[in-house]
Amino acid sequence: MRANILRSLLDEGKPTLGTHIHTVWPNVVEVLGHTGLYDYVEFVAEYGTYSLHDLDNICRAAELHNLGSMIKIDWANNEYIAQRAVGSGFDSVLFSDVRSAQGARDCVGYIRADTPETGGTYGVATRRFSYMGYGGDEAYVEALNKVVVAFMLEKKPALDELDEILAVEGVEMLQWGPSDFSMSIGVSPKSKDARVQAGEKRVIESCLAAGVIPRIEISTADEAKQYLDLGARHFCIGTEITILYQFWQKEGEEMRRALEG
Repeated sequence: MRANILRSLLDEGKPTLGTHIHTVWPNVVEVLGHTGLYDYVEFVAEYGTYSLHDLDNICRAAELHNLGSMIKIDWANNEYIAQRAVGSGFDSVLFSDVRSAQGARDCVGYIRADTPETGGTYGVATRRFSYMGYGGDEAYVEALNKVVVAFMLEKKPALDELDEILAVEGVEMLQWGPSDFSMSIGVSPKSKDARVQAGEKRVIESCLAAGVIPRIEISTADEAKQYLDLGARHFCIGTEITILYQFWQKEGEEMRRALEG
């Protein structure tokens, strides 16, 4: 079984840095790997289209460059996609839209091995991560139990149950979702509502107190300082689709001025 890169970094107490991709083109993952600066790539499956073949190919490309891999998945079909993503080789699954401690408990179970000791629902399956064996042995069970389980906390009911969610065994990493939280309390994400900012601070501080990793999403390195000061050490920076849009917007506007001047 292949080593879980993200798990190894967490076990060693090291900080981690990832970035987001929407595209399923494996070459993008390889270009990221060539920088040598990132620990893992997050495929934001919740926001795009993909096939099960794409999941395999993203993991292959990551492994070629010693990158870890995370997948962010929809809530509606999360058990199926989570288990297929793990079977493809993803080191971590980021569950969106969790609303309760029971919901978090269910998600942890989807990833963990179906044994009396762990009580998960992931059984024996011949998928890419276990080639060339059918699975079910000690190494197989250990690999499943090392997959990093992460959650978006982005709904008001989840914030109301924050302490209970943090107490769920297997909840290892939590990320604040300000846009969804804003929507869930009936305000625009652009409103800068004080409840949103207070919620983020509460989530980070509560995670650190409970021994759960607060994972921070930022757009630029300049945004990291305030979170570093709070004690956060795990970041995911930038999204390739946004980077492309910003370049095309800025350079296109400058070229239009030049052409029309």
